[in-house]
Amino acid sequence: MEIVNASHPKFHVANEQFSIQHMKRAGMTSMPRAHSHPFIELYYLTEGERIYFVDSQVVTLQKGELILIQSDEMHATASSEIAEFERILVNYNPALLPTPLQDDRQWFNQRGFHLFRLMLREQNEAETLLLRMLEECKECRPFYETSVLTLFAELMILLQRIEPRTQSDRTKHPLHHLVTDVATYIREHYQKPLTLEETARQFFISPSYLSRIFYRLTGFHFREYVVHIRILQAKRLITQSNSKIQEIASIVGFEYLSHFNKTFKRVTGYNPSHYRKEIKFRQGGKPVSNQSRTLS
Repeated sequence: MEIVNASHPKFHVANEQFSIQHMKRAGMTSMPRAHSHPFIELYYLTEGERIYFVDSQVVTLQKGELILIQSDEMHATASSEIAEFERILVNYNPALLPTPLQDDRQWFNQRGFHLFRLMLREQNEAETLLLRMLEECKECRPFYETSVLTLFAELMILLQRIEPRTQSDRTKHPLHHLVTDVATYIREHYQKPLTLEETARQFFISPSYLSRIFYRLTGFHFREYVVHIRILQAKRLITQSNSKIQEIASIVGFEYLSHFNKTFKRVTGYNPSHYRKEIKFRQGGKPVSNQSRTLS
């Protein structure tokens, strides 16, 4: 087991395929950049309130709520008006779970996240399981890793048994609505030559104001998010179609193939043709199944 950060230790088990960390902070905080993880993220808020930007939505997470973030989904968190918060964070490889709990579709339903609104009894059960995992990691008694993964499976079974609850009773801050609408607008118009100025006009606000609030709540600069969406869609087309790279570049909004190739490599680490070969190699030479989330 590896422990990171002495003040807020992060415990790793199962060859770093599972980690858990308990943290309490006071004051305004935010992630400097949007980011993603190779494993699924589970974030349980025990106190306070946090703002998530994920899957083009601004989501307000409140005490007693839990959010799952799909692996490789870009996201960012920031403080709300309630600055202090306490949370337990887990990152995990779903292959560690019992087989019936491994399928991403039952957790995300082709979305980038799943928000769970826990009732008081469910909160108590979830917190008990999470704290027991932390205690097992701290004490390192015999078979503690097996115990941690068993407790984690119990938590995931609890989440599967929770009845869906609507968000209709939740009043969202007007800025959250605005940024969500702007992000949705970008996803719907990424093929066009989007600019900050033009988008600001669409929402009757100044470009400087849009730039400022968009970065504050999403962790992306406006242009950076446009590129992120274009490359995300390009990756889908490269792996799920036989279209030529030049055609894909044009489809996702790049005027010049050279610019597309350079941007794609900067974001993914591969040039587009090598990325296609790499994905096919990982799939054993078979076509990639169309199970990825589409941009809609």
